[in-house]
Amino acid sequence: MWRFSRRDAVLVALAGVHAVVLAIWPVAPLIAVGVWWNSNTIAHNFIHRPFFRSGTVNRCFSGGLSILLGIPQALWRDRHLAHHAGVDWRLRVYPQLAFETALVLSVWTGLALLAPRFFLFTYAPGYLAGLALCAGQGRWEHDRTGAAVSHYGRLYNSLMFNDGYHVEHHADPSIHWTQLGRRPGGGPLEMLERLALRSAPLQRFVVDSHRRAFERILPRVRCARRVTIVGGGLFPRTAIILKELLPGAELTIVDSNSRHIDIARTFLDGAVRYRNACYRPGDELDCDLLVVPLSLGPRAELYGKRLAQPALVHDWMWRRHGTGAIVSPLLLKRINLVHP
Repeated sequence: MWRFSRRDAVLVALAGVHAVVLAIWPVAPLIAVGVWWNSNTIAHNFIHRPFFRSGTVNRCFSGGLSILLGIPQALWRDRHLAHHAGVDWRLRVYPQLAFETALVLSVWTGLALLAPRFFLFTYAPGYLAGLALCAGQGRWEHDRTGAAVSHYGRLYNSLMFNDGYHVEHHADPSIHWTQLGRRPGGGPLEMLERLALRSAPLQRFVVDSHRRAFERILPRVRCARRVTIVGGGLFPRTAIILKELLPGAELTIVDSNSRHIDIARTFLDGAVRYRNACYRPGDELDCDLLVVPLSLGPRAELYGKRLAQPALVHDWMWRRHGTGAIVSPLLLKRINLVHP
């Protein structure tokens, strides 16, 4: 029955709960919150990953959401996917859109004729307020340049089904909502990074250990005028070291967590650039050297890619790949040099 995950049954059930609650208590604030919450959770996830194996069932569920939200889901889907593609949206008329538009207009017409006061003074204000909340959500999830911004609060992501992982979602919109919570950089490795932030002696040990490894490897890299450091925001030891060892290089930190970037700014001056984005192996980057953290995930995928530039890959000490250097036996780490 389920195309991607049985956990989508939770979203389908909540859509039913939403409909029942509106029928029992049809007040403007609830209508507004329902339009906003459902559009950014149930409807949003359904846009990217239709829940059912059956195309007919998916079309019926889309029609149901259209009635519940007062928004033809085919129209919502086309606009949203154009946003992800970075192109201007253009209206396309096709059977599903016509069907869902007819459903919405039929419901509105029925309400206007049978309960005009409710339609004008309760439903319409609540509906418009819900659209305004959706617009505010869109602004909150993007910075002034239009780039995606993530929000990692546990309560928010629990209530919104991982909607806060917006950078990760934009990096790969095909990822199912259940997988978005498994973002790189979390768990024990992030805890160790945060521990280093609280201890100056530990920071010196970590920096010195990594500096010695970089000093042994960098002479094997022919040209490193532009260096991209992935996930180097929380404790930016790599950027600190490369500023010293490659004084003329242009350094860019790419981190999916905007708060980590804010922390990195306290250690580094304006000579380092920052990108709030999620890197995945194989992404094209405008650089001469790529530095990848241990927290990125499985090394096999990275080692198996045909990279456009040399990469310094942090790995466990026992995983030697090509030319490398031990960082520290105590840290159980090494750095491998991978050539394109």
